[in-house]
Amino acid sequence: MKPINVGIIGVSGYTGLELVKMLLLHPIFKLTYCANTEGAASIAELHPSLMGVCDMAVDKVDLDIAAHSCELVFLALPHKTAMNTACGLLERGLKVVDLSADYRLSQENYEAFYCEHEDIDNLSHAVYSIPELHGNIASGAKLVANPGCHVTASLLALAPFLEYIDHTSPIFVDSKTGVSGAGKSPTSGAHYVSVNDNINCYNIIKHRHATEIEQHASALCNADVQVTFVPSLVPMTRGMLACVYATLKEDCDPLALMESFYANKPFVRVRNAPPHTKMTSGTNFADVYATRNGNALVAMSAIDNLMRGASSQAVVNANIMMGLDETLGVPKIAYVP
Repeated sequence: MKPINVGIIGVSGYTGLELVKMLLLHPIFKLTYCANTEGAASIAELHPSLMGVCDMAVDKVDLDIAAHSCELVFLALPHKTAMNTACGLLERGLKVVDLSADYRLSQENYEAFYCEHEDIDNLSHAVYSIPELHGNIASGAKLVANPGCHVTASLLALAPFLEYIDHTSPIFVDSKTGVSGAGKSPTSGAHYVSVNDNINCYNIIKHRHATEIEQHASALCNADVQVTFVPSLVPMTRGMLACVYATLKEDCDPLALMESFYANKPFVRVRNAPPHTKMTSGTNFADVYATRNGNALVAMSAIDNLMRGASSQAVVNANIMMGLDETLGVPKIAYVP
């Protein structure tokens, strides 16, 4: 098959690094363009772990050069910056997979938690895709809004039970994430002395990802889903464990239901015991488990926040966009021990 040229804008961060690692080994995608806001560097200079593996130049962002170099571009940029870049790429006829929050929410929900949306036209046709929940919706799309890590983990735990739970009773989501989820830029909250030997809850209840969970869970079941969302930062580099607590309105076998719901889904593994984050580290797998105590449901999902929560899910979505097998170039072997 003819190679498909792809690029990365925002290659400097952790998600950019993971994209580079996958695209260098992808059997169809060919990495032909890498850029950030400064340029004048190489991949190996930005990511010394790739010295001797990839010395590709990193350019300052130029959308015309991107358009002549690629068919598809991954955007690993902050919100607001991403929408301005995506708009220019789409005008030039490129396909875009956006890893930011800019196209994940309705205009109303986005502007309530982020900023004024400056690309309403493209927001209206952006495709939000967790493949196990939305099928091949990304096939042929021009713009995919790649879901966030907390939301991916939470929805994969919650989705099998949306028609079985009582939506008049509280739904709680407790999601714990590794420090890489805070990004590469240093902050006081992600400083070693703040994280080591410590667990921090942050932005509880009013976290902006709660709205993303609610919006897309509601769309999946055509009902009003409301959650109380509590994220925590835990002292590990990567990984995420989301635990969902809800009230069942009818009898079911939670584990059997999960096994049926995710049958033949290559990147979801239903475990017969609670999963560990290390089981999925460095992969696109989501390991899920569920049990009940009477009508009290406990469902959980473990993912790698940088991979399934960002970069590897983006590659899966790109594969689907371009009519490829969704598993191509996507890691399945975990970083263990």
